[in-house]
Amino acid sequence: MKLIGIGDNVVDYYRDQGKIYPGGNALNVAVFYNRLTDDPCAYMGIVGNDECAAHVMDSLKQEGVDTSRVRRAIGENGMAFVALDKDGDRVFEGSNKGGIQSRLGLILDEQDIHYISKHDLLHTSVFSRLEYRLPQLNKVIDISFDFSTTYEDDYLKRVCPYIHYAFFSGSDLSEEECMELMKKAHSLGTKMVCITRGGEGALLSTHDKIFKQPIIPTEVVDTLGAGDSFIAGFLSSYGEEQDVVKAMQKGATVASQTCQSYGAFGYGKEYNPNYKMVQ
Repeated sequence: MKLIGIGDNVVDYYRDQGKIYPGGNALNVAVFYNRLTDDPCAYMGIVGNDECAAHVMDSLKQEGVDTSRVRRAIGENGMAFVALDKDGDRVFEGSNKGGIQSRLGLILDEQDIHYISKHDLLHTSVFSRLEYRLPQLNKVIDISFDFSTTYEDDYLKRVCPYIHYAFFSGSDLSEEECMELMKKAHSLGTKMVCITRGGEGALLSTHDKIFKQPIIPTEVVDTLGAGDSFIAGFLSSYGEEQDVVKAMQKGATVASQTCQSYGAFGYGKEYNPNYKMVQ
């Protein structure tokens, strides 16, 4: 199954290291999925014209991800400021609010819709601001959506009727709260709902059955990107075998591997905050 990630991209700036790493949920899932399957994946979004944007594009090129529909705009790329606590858990200390992509917003034309329809699965997120397009996209492709920690009823009503897979980050939720959230997403039309819970593993619901997946113990260096790699691992396996148990195990395995190195998927680059725009 061919996947296309649409929406958010950033560089994660580790100030203690003086390095940037490419990231962003939609971009990360596309990269991880591309590593796990033989079908080439694609990423569509907006990047700036600075050093950070150049690093994002170079990393995608090295990964073999199709970037033919990426827009380049004049302005700074999205950036998040990242620190790690003593356990290797990532802590976001701030951002530039998505940079140029969040200010412009990704506008899809008919050629984009035709290009998207050539794929089997679209992944996007709450950070990508594509909610207005979901009713149209739903007609041409199955959609996977990462809500992060957005659980509000009004937002669920905007998104859940148009997506096939819903992923939430729920490390601060009790199991009872997770069950209620999954039930709510199902009632709005989403077929499969997964909640990753940090050290508690993951829960997944398919309307009539609940699945539980524990974490795979590993030496944690950096948890950044673990949730995104879980999503890619799950989707790549489930798309091939339609086996939820195997897919959740695959997701947990890939997530544990991600935790063993810095950045979401590598490509750390020395960075000087006083950069100049790249023409």
